[in-house]
This record gives sequence, C-alpha cells and structure tokens, in this order.
Amino acid sequence: MFNDREVPEFRANFDSSYSYHKHRLQTLPASKHGSIYGHTHVFLQWVYRIVSHSRVLDAVESILGPNLLVWDTGWFAKMPGDKKFVSWHQDATYWGLHPPKVTTAWVALSDSIPENGCLRVIPGSHKNPLLPQRDTYEPQNALSRGQEIAVEVDETQAVDIVLQPGHMSLHDIAIVHGSKANTSEQPRIGIAVRYIAPEVIQDGNVRQFALVVRGKDEFGHFDLIEPPQNDDPANNAMQTAALDRLYRNILSTQAPGGNQSS
Repeated sequence: MFNDREVPEFRANFDSSYSYHKHRLQTLPASKHGSIYGHTHVFLQWVYRIVSHSRVLDAVESILGPNLLVWDTGWFAKMPGDKKFVSWHQDATYWGLHPPKVTTAWVALSDSIPENGCLRVIPGSHKNPLLPQRDTYEPQNALSRGQEIAVEVDETQAVDIVLQPGHMSLHDIAIVHGSKANTSEQPRIGIAVRYIAPEVIQDGNVRQFALVVRGKDEFGHFDLIEPPQNDDPANNAMQTAALDRLYRNILSTQAPGGNQSS
C-alpha cells in the first residue's frame, strides 16, 4: 500500500514519538495508553499523512462512498514480551455511531503476526445481532474499561489478520475482534483509523471533532478541524481537547484512559 520510502519514514516517526513518551507509557497500565496513543492525527502532520493517504482512502471509499471523515485514531504498539492484550469485543456496542457507516482501517508499520499479537477476527460475526459485553477493568487489557463479550466466543473460528509493514486491513464496526499479547522478540506496531460517512451521528451531548479527508461534509454533525501543520509531540492541545470530548460521550462516568479496540 505504502511505497518503499514511506514505510521506513512513518516507522521512524513512530519510533521517535514512542521514545518521547516511553517513560510515561511504561508507568501507565495498558488500559490508559489511549491518552497518548489516541487522536494523534489531530496534531501530528505525519499521522495525518497516513490517514489521508490516497491508497487508504481509495479502499475506504469503496465501502463508505466518496465523502469521508476521520472520527478517531488509536495506535496499537506491543513491544517484545508485552503482556498487553485486547479481549474479544465489538466496537458498535459502545461507540454510539449510527447509521453504522463506519470502517476501521488497521495500518501496520511492522510485521503483524500471531507471535507478536496480531489482530484476530471472527468472520461473519458482524452480520449477527450484537453480543452482550461486560466491563472487567483488567489493567493489561488495552480497552479502556476492559470490555469483553460476556458470552463464550468460539476461538476455533478465529482468523489471524497477518500484515506486512505498509499493508492494512479493513473491518466492520460490529465484527468480533481482539488480539493476544506479544510473545515474540519483535514489536507489533499499527494504527487503527476510524472512518465515517458524514451522515453518521454519535450519541451523546458533546459534539465531536472530525477531519474531512475526502469529499465534503453536508450534514454538520461534527465540528470540523483543519489538518495539523507540525510534528511537535509536545504541542498536543488539540489531542487533549479531542480526547476530552470523546471520553465525555463514550466514557462519561470514567476519567480519560483510552478508546482502544484492536
């Protein structure tokens, strides 16, 4: 998907950002990493280049149509031996987006394989009614409340989404998915980009930010923001504001921690 020059450039940018936040990431439980890894597209130009990349948008447009907004992003970094995992869950249960014209692009900047905790899905599960979920607040769970499906998931049906650096997968808002811990000696790094069509509405009393990346928005359900113009990791006021708005709708009874999902 990305060319030979872009992949190492994006990876170097991520590695620099990770180094900047490394101490804080190591002191926070996995369930709180979203305060660092979430919504980086609103203040880092290099992340904006990923979410607005023409090849990514061409694939998303084939599903959602010509008008595309980025509603949310989240990095998923599992370092060697990292115990961080993501329980089986469905995003549609708690995102409050309708109609469900929502697609997540999972873009890899490293190999994403079973050994380092790649994304896993239950094929066809998005066609069935949503399953009940419960909150576990497991600290090593990358989900903010440790959300997990409250009924047994048949893991024999699971498919590993294996990706090379610069490749991506697309998944539906209702598919059952999760990922295991990284038991390898190589990192697993990727970003989940949540695209929506402009007609989508989010439940809640707080208007969310969104970024138009293709076409136009004729509905006005979100406060539109301009693309970022710099790559200073300390200049993250827009990230803080965006996450605050998001958590006030999705996690209205909990302090900000993360909106992870893969």
